[in-house]
Amino acid sequence: MSTASSQDAIAPNAYRLLWAGFMAILAAGVGFAIRGGILDNWGREFGFTGSELGTIGGAGFTGFCFGIIIGGVIADKIGYGKLVIAAFVFHVLSAVVTFAAMAPSGDGAALEASRETAYKFLFWGTFIFAIANGTLEAVANPLVATLFPTKRTHYLNILHASWPAGMIIGGALGWVLDDAMELHWKYQLALFLVPTAIYGLMFLGQRMPKSEASEKGLSLGEMFKDVGLLGGLVVCFLLALFFGDVLKPLFAFLHLNPELSPYAGYAIGGVLLIAVGVITNFSFGSFLLFVLFVTHALVGAVELGTDGWIQNITGNILSSSEAKVLFVFTSAVMFALRFCADFIEKKLGLSPIGILLTCSLLACVGLNLTSQVNSFGMALLALTVYGVGKTFFWPTMLAVASDRFPRSGAVAISIMGGVGMLSAGLMGSPGLGYAKDRFAGEALIAKDPSLFEEFKASKPSGFLFLPQSTGLDGTKVGDLQKKPAGERTEAEQSVIDASIAGDRKTLVADSAIPATMAVIYLALLIYFQSIGGYKPVSIDETIASNEPHAGTELGTAES
Repeated sequence: MSTASSQDAIAPNAYRLLWAGFMAILAAGVGFAIRGGILDNWGREFGFTGSELGTIGGAGFTGFCFGIIIGGVIADKIGYGKLVIAAFVFHVLSAVVTFAAMAPSGDGAALEASRETAYKFLFWGTFIFAIANGTLEAVANPLVATLFPTKRTHYLNILHASWPAGMIIGGALGWVLDDAMELHWKYQLALFLVPTAIYGLMFLGQRMPKSEASEKGLSLGEMFKDVGLLGGLVVCFLLALFFGDVLKPLFAFLHLNPELSPYAGYAIGGVLLIAVGVITNFSFGSFLLFVLFVTHALVGAVELGTDGWIQNITGNILSSSEAKVLFVFTSAVMFALRFCADFIEKKLGLSPIGILLTCSLLACVGLNLTSQVNSFGMALLALTVYGVGKTFFWPTMLAVASDRFPRSGAVAISIMGGVGMLSAGLMGSPGLGYAKDRFAGEALIAKDPSLFEEFKASKPSGFLFLPQSTGLDGTKVGDLQKKPAGERTEAEQSVIDASIAGDRKTLVADSAIPATMAVIYLALLIYFQSIGGYKPVSIDETIASNEPHAGTELGTAES
């Protein structure tokens, strides 16, 4: 099966590998969509707060970072085949760990302990699932960029059409199995293992080419030079935040002050940054790549962070079944449009940067429209605008990095993917969970403080450096949502209204991210126009220069 002339490809099995990668990312999309659809199940069954659910969802991104960055660094050294095997094993292991979570039982301390145990199983099961997904992308992204060097934007968008395809399948399964059949969430989640088995068979026995940089015999240090200290600063800062959070339980176990764990995280981040410096001979790196990394952090926060919550938010405003229909529809829009990147570039005359600028504006408008929905029809329109906006972000950003920094091989685009996922996990998903808790709690306090005391969560939510804020109890609100609107008391409806008000304000706050991205893309568009327009850079040019692209220069061939 091919979508263009075989002249686009450099290997006879290129399309087999393209569709194997497609199926691998589809498996990730199926699992992601099903997990997003069962967040409300976990909230009711385990009594988690919005912040706790956001943190579990965030593990689905942070784990990805380790898979894609470590995989990207070693891919050209150990071969893509071994990474596919590792990803397959991690996918199966993630199911085993997640399914170990049991409904909390007992009273008092025993109940809280069993609830905490379930939380750990769900968190680490999601984290391992994400490692598998990241490892696969460490294979698929550079593989496709290598196989189709003249049309990277087109084929990377086709590869990543598998993500919305997986979300369509996962969302549709959730619609039928969760809302219609009320099947337990474990049976729903197990279905992602089907495409997992398929991609394993499709990759089996296939010969995979090396990246251009690896073929040229470049060392790891040379591949890292464009990343340098600037690019390393972005990813090491995010890793510092991650380690600062996950080390808290270890500090508590060792009877150390958990409040000190963030400092340990920054220490680890600092050591990793020094390691990047040593590997690159303390190359400053490319300022353009630094900008792309920062922007991709915003992409991860707004695209994947929002995707992890959008079913929960729209389901709260409308209904769970309507939210799943909307989720499937907008994913179908993304799926179809990702096959059109080549048409948009050639027929509409938009460069990759022009595409990204247009998408950021649409995403901003779409999120603001979604915050105002009060009917299914309006939600359909709003989420379509948002869906079109987010369609080309991720694969087009990877294509830009691959076009402009071919010397980096799998390293730059793997780190970029890791930055996006880390941001989604550390800022996007938990940030939206915190905002939901904060805005919902504030809305109910303003309406009826005594009612808030009755329905508030058992513990406050926190996010980065923002003050702690107490939201609403997920189990209590979930029980009210099950009741028909006509059977709720006035007080109960006030709680539901406060929860919905929190969702609306959360979406408005979220829209500030694509607005910021639009400013960055506009600046990049102006920059590329000033140097004669956007164009890919050949690896021979970068090798000939044999210099890191430091400080005063924005990219590889601009100096």
